Amino acid sequence: MLSTRRFSSMTPGRVGSAGFSLLEMVVAVAILALALGALYQAASGATRNVRSDERYAYAVELARSLLAANARVPGGGVSASGETAGEFNWQVTTRQIDLSRSALASASLHDIEVAVRWRDGGRNREVVLNSVVEGVGK
Repeated sequence: MLSTRRFSSMTPGRVGSAGFSLLEMVVAVAILALALGALYQAASGATRNVRSDERYAYAVELARSLLAANARVPGGGVSASGETAGEFNWQVTTRQIDLSRSALASASLHDIEVAVRWRDGGRNREVVLNSVVEGVGK
C-alpha cells in the first residue's frame, strides 16, 4: 500500500501561514515608533524640569545669602545690584521704617527686599524675599 500523506508546508500558496505578514510588521513598527516618541517626550520634559528646578533653587539660595549678608544695614539704607556668572541678576533695596509713633522710637528698623531675576527657556523668572532688618548708625 502506498501512503498518501501530504505535508502542508510543502504545498505552494498555503493558507495557514506560521509567520507575520508585511502589513502586520508595518503596523507593529508604527506602534513601536509612537510609543518610543511618547517615551522620548516624557524623558526630555523631565530633564527640562530638573534643569529649571536647579536654577530656581540656586536663585533662592542666592537671595537667602544676600539677605543674610545684609542682616544689619547702615542708617541710610542699602541699594545694591549685580549679576552672577550664571546670568542671575540680583538687587537689594532697603527703606527705613518710621517708628516715631511707637514704643520702638529709639530703634532703627529697615524693610529689605532681595530680588533675583533670570531667564529660563525664554521665560523671565523671579524670586523676591522680604524681611525686616536692623539699621545701625543714623
